[in-house]
Amino acid sequence: MDFLKIPSESIPSFENLSIWVVLGCAFIGILYGIYLIRHILVKDAGSKKMQEIAKAIQEGARTYLNRQFKTIVFFTIILGVLLYLTAIPKDHFTGRFDFFDSIAIGRMLAFFLGAFFSALVGFVGMSLAVRANVRTAHAAKTSFQEALTIAFRSGSVAGMFTVGLGLLGATVIFLIFREESYEVLIGFGFGGCMLALFMRVGGGIFTKAADIGADLVGKVEAGIPEDDPRNAAVIADNVGDNVGDCAGMAADIFESYEVTLVASMILGLAAFPGSFVGVFFPLLVRGVGVLTSIFGTYVVKAGKKETHAMRAINRGFIISAVLSAVGFFYFAYAYVKDMRVFWATVVGLCLAVVISLITEHFTSIKRKPVKEIAAATKTGTATNILSGIAVGMESSVWAILVIALAIFVSVLLAGANASFSMILYLISLVGMGMLTTTGVIIAMDSFGPVADNAQGIIEMSKEGDEKTSRIIAGLDAVGNTTKAITKGFAIASAVIAATSLFGSYFTEIGKVGSKISAINISSPVVFIGLLIGGAVPFLFSSFTIRAVGRTAGEVINEVRRQFREIKGLMEGKAQPEYTRCVDICTRSALRELISPGILAIVTPIVVGFVFKEAALGAYLAGTILVGQLLAVFLANSGGAWDNAKKSIEDGLYGGKGSDCHKAAVVGDTVGDPFKDTAGPALNPLIKVMSLVALIIAPLVVSYKDWDWRLVVLVCCGLILLVYAVWSSKRSSFKLEGERKAKTKGKK
Repeated sequence: MDFLKIPSESIPSFENLSIWVVLGCAFIGILYGIYLIRHILVKDAGSKKMQEIAKAIQEGARTYLNRQFKTIVFFTIILGVLLYLTAIPKDHFTGRFDFFDSIAIGRMLAFFLGAFFSALVGFVGMSLAVRANVRTAHAAKTSFQEALTIAFRSGSVAGMFTVGLGLLGATVIFLIFREESYEVLIGFGFGGCMLALFMRVGGGIFTKAADIGADLVGKVEAGIPEDDPRNAAVIADNVGDNVGDCAGMAADIFESYEVTLVASMILGLAAFPGSFVGVFFPLLVRGVGVLTSIFGTYVVKAGKKETHAMRAINRGFIISAVLSAVGFFYFAYAYVKDMRVFWATVVGLCLAVVISLITEHFTSIKRKPVKEIAAATKTGTATNILSGIAVGMESSVWAILVIALAIFVSVLLAGANASFSMILYLISLVGMGMLTTTGVIIAMDSFGPVADNAQGIIEMSKEGDEKTSRIIAGLDAVGNTTKAITKGFAIASAVIAATSLFGSYFTEIGKVGSKISAINISSPVVFIGLLIGGAVPFLFSSFTIRAVGRTAGEVINEVRRQFREIKGLMEGKAQPEYTRCVDICTRSALRELISPGILAIVTPIVVGFVFKEAALGAYLAGTILVGQLLAVFLANSGGAWDNAKKSIEDGLYGGKGSDCHKAAVVGDTVGDPFKDTAGPALNPLIKVMSLVALIIAPLVVSYKDWDWRLVVLVCCGLILLVYAVWSSKRSSFKLEGERKAKTKGKK
């Protein structure tokens, strides 16, 4: 495997210059994000009442993230140390370990840097979103165009920090470690993945527990509007939009952004033996993406006669994609001198567009699937739920077929005589191309919760007229669609990234002497790995949905208690205790992080050491396939239920308060943990397990025989997995009732 080494002195002046240019692009992206922050914060924040509501949301979001970071920092330190220990080399002659090895230390520090950047991206995006919401609400009182601009540009901040910090970290690591940078970049990607998993799961549990509690007690039981200030869960609901979609999605896409870059650089070394073009081209692609994302986000403005936000957003996305393709063509033609890399990145751009169109078709309020779900409410809740499940299942099939087509085109581009490494490299470039417009994509996602919060602020403050309500409702409906689109985008990018890492896995085990280069599922042991890998996404989703159910139950009981015990609350003469619901969601969300985290990290370790490297490869294949199908199903069915409910609230089939509306609310409630917790959390799960497999691959190959150390490791892993399953089942509503009854009977 000497071809994986490129002496630093062999890198010509063009590459040495270009790496600094790429670094400059990263700083430009961050500076543009800072400019947008200043641009948004000078906007009018509205009346004193609106600012009071916004401040409550800000404090709740900040409190949650601060407690989350304090909770996971210890776990992050432990993982960083373990990552360091797995990278320490052993001298073949003396048998001693080199504890001061630069790569081992570098990988650990890169892990911490990736985790820090992922957390920073989420924190910055959320911090601005909870300030832009009130400014969007105030702007909607006078101008649709201004409200759209503020909401979208606030989301652009998270997008620019994602692409800027992601490129900055990778470039700095390459400048320091050069030919060995891919070893260190694994740690950088893993750090981003771990934080994204925790922020996705924790934020998803928080937001959906609050949303379900607010909807079921407020809309269905009390018959009051969604964002009525009398509802104790309404502030927690608005907080959840930000910690789930803004912070969680930003961290999620950030780690996809990093993982695809890591995989491309690893595979680029193998695809172009003895050369450096395969490593530098992905960095140049990322540099182009930063600049085109800046332009794409800037041009998202509605014309004077435009009344639909989606047109302006799509315009920015398409312009960014076209400009990116021009940049790819130049570097592929003038630098790499191999047009296959250009077409592979263009396939990625096309994949992003097609995935967006598919998701919009199945979740948009103006399309047939959502209209059919809304019509199903005329015959009750059950038919509404069945219709949404059917839509989600169908959408998952079309999404995976498009991804399969993109991979197949990459294989065709490679040619009949291409090496396996070149095929995998082109597949990784599909992911690079798809994530080029990351800045625009994250802006689309963060736009959703900003618009949602703005609608809540207008409703709670009771300051908006009919025109304002119509503008905000329109932005909110588009925000639901953009959130669904970005979830589809994130899932597809996760699959492409995991496929690239899948190829990197075989490269990695080959470096340490394994002769396995493909998966033979006719082997019973390998097939076991495939079965376990396919089962994990279902168990993981079970953990997260149960967690939402438990937490939502606590919120529902608290909201009911306040309606029952606080005199004058329903009449609007008393103030609810908003902080109680925020605290319930915060405590529960952080407590529920343990089981999913154990499952994601420990399962591939146990499978790898028990069934060895071939079965671990099959495990990854099963996880990627089932995880993608399940994630798209969950995300799109939930998004479709949500917009079906909104179409009824706009006046369809009797409007708010009708039987159809109540059925739609129940469907939306079922879909809430689908689309905002379980579905999106599968993205980082897939990539975390792929990176864990990549990290432990040398150890799995090395430990051929069972000894006491391996037995202890596997037994500890199994104990942790049993604990994770047991912990996920605790405090079930039925069992809690039985427990109380038994206790009472004994007394």
